[in-house]
Amino acid sequence: MNKTLSIIECPRDAMQGIERIIPTDDKVRLINALQEVDFPVIDFGSFVSPKAVPQMADTTEVLASLNSSQAKLLAIVANLRGAQIAAEEERVRIIGYPLSISETFQQRNSNRSIVQSLEELVQIVELTERSGKELVVYLSMAFGNPYGDPYSVDMVNQFAGVLASIGARTVAISDTVGLATPAQVESLFTEVSGANPGMEWGLHLHARPDATRDKIRAALSAGCQRLDGAVLGYGGCPMAKDELVGNINTRAIIEIADEQGLDHGLDLEKFAIAERIALEVFNAG
Repeated sequence: MNKTLSIIECPRDAMQGIERIIPTDDKVRLINALQEVDFPVIDFGSFVSPKAVPQMADTTEVLASLNSSQAKLLAIVANLRGAQIAAEEERVRIIGYPLSISETFQQRNSNRSIVQSLEELVQIVELTERSGKELVVYLSMAFGNPYGDPYSVDMVNQFAGVLASIGARTVAISDTVGLATPAQVESLFTEVSGANPGMEWGLHLHARPDATRDKIRAALSAGCQRLDGAVLGYGGCPMAKDELVGNINTRAIIEIADEQGLDHGLDLEKFAIAERIALEVFNAG
């Protein structure tokens, strides 16, 4: 029996790194095409301030126009208010919340301190339980940060313990600036997931094209069974730093999973169609 790999597709992360505002109809066309690929989860949009992320200002309109599918739709939020809006949307199945171990990045990303963010996260955990939504916490800057803030693997483990204590059950260890080496990806994921076996652990990585495949192999070698990617490797967090580093390319994840005999359950013909649409949408204008 083949081992399985859940590949999470993140068009939201791909699109928010593009300065030109993508028309709502084009976003819908792309996400609908990605839904046809049978991804288990699609990170489709975010309920955040349009001043902070103008590209996501039309998330409600995009959601209303999407076709129905088996994919679980995930929306990113930056605070309790955003989570409340997401929880009211029937089609949003998963709420994603970024929590940084870097104080500087948490302030830049949510205009809140780590302590304030954890207080809100406790309320978001309760909200998702009441509303029947799932929650994914993105533990960001987990491999270091470009700001000179304190960092250690022990800090990552401490944050993991806190998340477990407040009821977070799915955590994506995240590197939104592409700092992690393959060796760090393997060692950190192995240590943190091994110390917290009652939780589902994934990886959300960014990488330059020449480093992508080594990071994917390191993730799989560590036993990661939930790996985020973005079509064509586009993306980047506008709040992280001025120079955006793209997401892990979903195509590379699929190819390495196939090489290793992992069952991802994706329709490769439909994915090729989605890639062509993404190329048109991202490069239009």
